Amino acid sequence: MYGEFSLYGVFIPTLIVLMLAAFLVCLGLYPLLMRMGVYRRVWHPPLFNFALYILVLGALVALMRAMQA
Repeated sequence: MYGEFSLYGVFIPTLIVLMLAAFLVCLGLYPLLMRMGVYRRVWHPPLFNFALYILVLGALVALMRAMQA
């Protein structure tokens, strides 16, 4: 994984960019899951949302590493 990106001379860590991307993906997934009725079967929705965010972030990191190799 790349160390950082340069944005107009300001170095931004790659992980922060991936975290923001994962957050935006999850913002799109939450209403979709709500319409599908997933949250009626989930015991603790905030914990489920956090786990979903971690899974999406892990998938983005793995995708980034696969693209680099």
